[in-house]
Amino acid sequence: MKKKKKLDIIYEDKEILVVNKPSGILTVSTIKEKEKTLYHEVSDYVKKSNPKAKIFIIHRLDKDTSGIVMFAKSKNIKYMYQNDWDNLVLQRSYVAVVNGVLENKKGVIKSYLKQTKTLFVYSSNDRKNGKLAITNYKVIKENKKYSMLDIEIKTGRKNQIRVHMNDINHPILGDKKYGNNKSPINRLMLHANKLVVLNPKINKKMEFVSKIPKTFELFFE
Repeated sequence: MKKKKKLDIIYEDKEILVVNKPSGILTVSTIKEKEKTLYHEVSDYVKKSNPKAKIFIIHRLDKDTSGIVMFAKSKNIKYMYQNDWDNLVLQRSYVAVVNGVLENKKGVIKSYLKQTKTLFVYSSNDRKNGKLAITNYKVIKENKKYSMLDIEIKTGRKNQIRVHMNDINHPILGDKKYGNNKSPINRLMLHANKLVVLNPKINKKMEFVSKIPKTFELFFE
């Protein structure tokens, strides 16, 4: 029987819990999957100290993306963050390993994202028919085959980074949905490594950091 991995807690206080999500696990349940979720694991964790404790998701990551996810310990705190999330989030940074060598070592990708009925997201130039998405990137490591990017998103759209990297013909390694390229390791090479958010209750800046997975570095040794 496979041993369950211990929850990787980055920060915890009376009101919030910040954890490091592994790749390959859903943040919250879907019709197809109810049990094997990060939410379920976090819920189990808080119930150990108080069986009546509840947990509420503040934001989420794609199933195959790893990194920082923030939970609230009450409905009130959840809505305090969610209702003003775009203004409270001061920085959302990711690290990605992409295919190829980028001609422009840093840049901004801007488009309007639309979703099809099959949940495929694509870029459009029509502002009336899509949600604005802005992605800043810069190359931090490269070799002849791959580039490691530091990415900061100014908008938090579904699949935003994955679509934008494919738009510039440098899809994220292991992204079967956008780019259809195989990865030498079996995961999407995208990790949410930094979140800076303003605590709305005390108006204090909080910074959470998650280390770049060792597997990302292997491509540049």
